[in-house]
Amino acid sequence: MALIRAAAEPSASELEHEAARLADKGLAGLGYRDEELERAARLTWRINRLKKEKNAVIPAHVYQRPEILLGVADFVGDSYKLAKLGAASDAKTIVFCGVRFMAETAKILSPDKEVLLPAPEAGCSLSESITAADVRGLKKKHPGAPVVVYINTTAAVKAECDVVVTSANAPKILRKLYEKHEKAIFAPDAMMGKNLAKELGKTIGKDLIIWEGSCIVHDNFDAASVEFYRKMYPGVKILAHFECTPALTSVVDYIGGTGDMMKWVADHKASSYMLITECGLGDLARTKFPDKAFVPMCRLCPHMKAVTLERVLSALESPSASQRVEVPAAVAARALRPIERMFELADDKAAA
Repeated sequence: MALIRAAAEPSASELEHEAARLADKGLAGLGYRDEELERAARLTWRINRLKKEKNAVIPAHVYQRPEILLGVADFVGDSYKLAKLGAASDAKTIVFCGVRFMAETAKILSPDKEVLLPAPEAGCSLSESITAADVRGLKKKHPGAPVVVYINTTAAVKAECDVVVTSANAPKILRKLYEKHEKAIFAPDAMMGKNLAKELGKTIGKDLIIWEGSCIVHDNFDAASVEFYRKMYPGVKILAHFECTPALTSVVDYIGGTGDMMKWVADHKASSYMLITECGLGDLARTKFPDKAFVPMCRLCPHMKAVTLERVLSALESPSASQRVEVPAAVAARALRPIERMFELADDKAAA
C-alpha cells in the first residue's frame, strides 16, 4: 500500500516544487494564495504524471480556468486550432478541456484516438441554438446558397453545411464564396452574422441569410458602458469578440476572435487594454503580458468553467461512459468535408 500511495501522491518536495512552478507560470500574479497553489499543485502533479503514463494530451480552450491553462494544458487556443494540434500529436488519448462541440470536432479529426470531455454536460448556448433539421430547412428555403456555419456547432450541424468557418477566417471565406454566389447562409450566430454583413457590405435577408442564435456570454455586453470606461481609463484600447452585438463592436477599437485579440495586444502599445469576452482570455492575457495593464469587463461562461482539475483527473484515472466522446461514423465523414474545405478556402494552415 505504501508504494501505491507514493505513486499516486507527490512527496512534500515535489508538491513544493509544483506549487512554485504554478506560481511562476502566473497563478501568483492572478491572486492565488499559498493554500490555493498547494491545492492546485497536488492535482496538476498527478494529472501531468498520468498524462505521460497514459500517452494523453490535454488541449485547453482559452476560456478555461487559469490552473488548467497554466498547470496541465499542452495546447492553449481556439477550438479548431486545438483539434488540429490534438490530431497531429502522437497521443493515444485527447482530454479536451472545453465544451462538447469542441470535443466532437477533435473526434472528427482524430477518429482513432480516444477523446474525453471531463465535464460531459458542458454545452454551448450557440451550438444548441440550431439543429441539423434547421440547416436542412434553410437549404430548402434558399436553394443554391452555400451554407456557412461557425465552428461553434454540433457535428450533426457541420455535416449539413458546405463550409465551416472560425471567427478569424469567416470574412475571407465569405468573400471567396461571394465571387460565385449572390447569396450565402451564415449560422448560427446572429451577432457575428450582422458584424460580417457590415464588414462585407452585404444586406441581411438578401445577400446574407442569418440564423438567430447567440452566445450567452457575448450577447449581454452593454455598448453604453464603453464610453464610461473610456472616460475612466483615458487611452484604453477596447477589443471585442466577433460574437458581440453590432452596437458594441461599432464603438470599440478592434473586433476579432480570441487569437486575433491576443495578437493585437502583443502588437500595440497602450496605457491599458480591455478585452470584451469571456473572463478566461483576460486571465491568460495578464500572464502572457505581465507588463501591460488590463481593465476588466468580462463574463464567465458556466459551461467552460464546469471543467475543473478534479474532473480532468477523474477522466484520466477512470473515464466514465459519459466522458467518452463519440461521433457516428457517417456523421463524422460528412462533417469532415466542410472542415477540410475551410482550409482550402482560407488557405491558412494555422487558422484558429
